[in-house]
Amino acid sequence: MGGGGAGGLRVERVPILRDNYAWLLRCEATGTVAVVDPGEAAPVQAALDARGWPLHQVLLTHHHPDHIGGVPPLQARHGARVVGPAADAARMGGLDVGLQDGDDWRLGACAARVLALPAHTRGHIAFHFAQDEALFCGDALFLMGCGRLFEGTPAELYAALRRLAALPGATRVYCAHEYTLGNARWARGLLPRDPALAARAAEVQALRARGEPTVPGRIDQERATNLFLRVEQPEVAAAVGLPGADPIAVTAALRAHKDRA
Repeated sequence: MGGGGAGGLRVERVPILRDNYAWLLRCEATGTVAVVDPGEAAPVQAALDARGWPLHQVLLTHHHPDHIGGVPPLQARHGARVVGPAADAARMGGLDVGLQDGDDWRLGACAARVLALPAHTRGHIAFHFAQDEALFCGDALFLMGCGRLFEGTPAELYAALRRLAALPGATRVYCAHEYTLGNARWARGLLPRDPALAARAAEVQALRARGEPTVPGRIDQERATNLFLRVEQPEVAAAVGLPGADPIAVTAALRAHKDRA
């Protein structure tokens, strides 16, 4: 269940539901603990108990049940502050703190910047701990993929993914689902002769064959192997039958192709 951290932020993986991850975060300087997107309470509580940790904060990226389902029992037990997107407060089941794009949030001595990423849902946010090189992005970005376009537009999806792609390459991507193997197979189907995709797919296959997680990844890996971050490249446009098209059109076609996969 372990994660890691480059600075003062310790990260622990908690598998929940079928293929979700919740993330326990601990500021090592202050002992302040948060959980990101607890779609289920019992595994999160077991992970806290195993470490002897309290819970002070619940950080939410968006309103979907597999991300917020465990909030009520965890909040009731620990009195934790529930923090999430102000734009979607009405669908979050009650927030103590609503956050907007550009807001700063602190977990003890660890500082995060809030990034608004409307597309998967209209109120989706991410938490970027720049000093700790960690991004908690919910369903906005997956390794070698991205979340379905439920409430936004292709232009919003393109803008959100451009914003994430611009983060420092060493930033670790703590997304909320273990989808990487399926995403790799889909991408290889579109670009079967792409060497970067071939190498990454082999690494992912080996990890999963050993029963190991693929998450977190890194932004620089995603720039090289996530087709949704490569929509300006001619080979990606050609792969969806749109040679010479603008990147928003390619984003829309790529997302539609993945939805049918």
